[in-house]
Amino acid sequence: MSFRKNSFGENHGVMICALFAALSGSVFAQAPAKPDSAQVKADIAKAVKAAGAMWAAEEKFFCGRPMGNRPDDPVLEPAKLFDNVYVTGRTGTAVYAITTSAGIFLIDSGYGADVESILLAGMKKLGLDPAQIKAIAITHGHVDHFAGTPYLQEHFSPHVYVSQPDWDLMEHPAAAAEGKKAPKGPPPAIPKHDMVMTEGQPIVLGDLKVTPVFIPGHTPGSMGLIFPVKDNGKTHMAAMFGGTMMGSVLNDSMEELETYKKSIAHFKAETMKAKVDVELQNHPLYENFQDKAAKLKERKKGEPNPFVVGASNYQKFVDVMAACLDAQIDRRKE
Repeated sequence: MSFRKNSFGENHGVMICALFAALSGSVFAQAPAKPDSAQVKADIAKAVKAAGAMWAAEEKFFCGRPMGNRPDDPVLEPAKLFDNVYVTGRTGTAVYAITTSAGIFLIDSGYGADVESILLAGMKKLGLDPAQIKAIAITHGHVDHFAGTPYLQEHFSPHVYVSQPDWDLMEHPAAAAEGKKAPKGPPPAIPKHDMVMTEGQPIVLGDLKVTPVFIPGHTPGSMGLIFPVKDNGKTHMAAMFGGTMMGSVLNDSMEELETYKKSIAHFKAETMKAKVDVELQNHPLYENFQDKAAKLKERKKGEPNPFVVGASNYQKFVDVMAACLDAQIDRRKE
């Protein structure tokens, strides 16, 4: 299957619809064309050991041929995941809304065409007032994460936080520079330049403090986010690796992959320090997100929240990403 890399978005499979049909709804990509070497097999074995049963789906995705999301991915059923955290969007690209004492904090804004029909409609279905959106953190500068933001800026005037490298990426797309072909069609609308998100400088909105973690690789300025969530009044720490390893590994340079490797190690250290025990993703297509959401919907009093995985298990999730990235790098070296 051939892939193309859009400078404003993730990698998308040209034949991805056929692949989805062939896999009967599975998001796992096909195995490599040539047999893996002993080193790659060792990397995968390490990932399998870290994954156990909990992260088996993630291991298969990351260690295989990770595919990208699409603008026509199925729509997520809007859901309340925690006392203060809600999700809407698509199975490929989700948007999170966190309620605070000073308004709503969004993580990403989704596709531009989805703002009214999916994002705002989903928020209203969840009982959230879009007029209360006061801040938006864009995890990285790809169109599926920022394109809804100009509409939100125009209608609700939230502050928008993006890392400086990804402000540059959005405002001066690399594909149009250095003799590369620019993407077909008009460029997407980009947010008005606003706040700069920097590692170690928390974003505060009311009683919420979101801590950014710099994780370049997927884009020059990808950011992870660490923030508290409440489940029946009990506080947990959640994290989102905002530059998820997806189809990009198929086309990224070795330099980018090595940068990515360092970023995963850095994210592991920061999430361990913060005692993160909740795993959330803005690209939930590679995990059993909808199964967890379904379990949460049927959850009875006293039963655990399926999104609370525990601090030790969260670190195993990061270890799976690291080992599978090693497998991808070692494949590239052969």
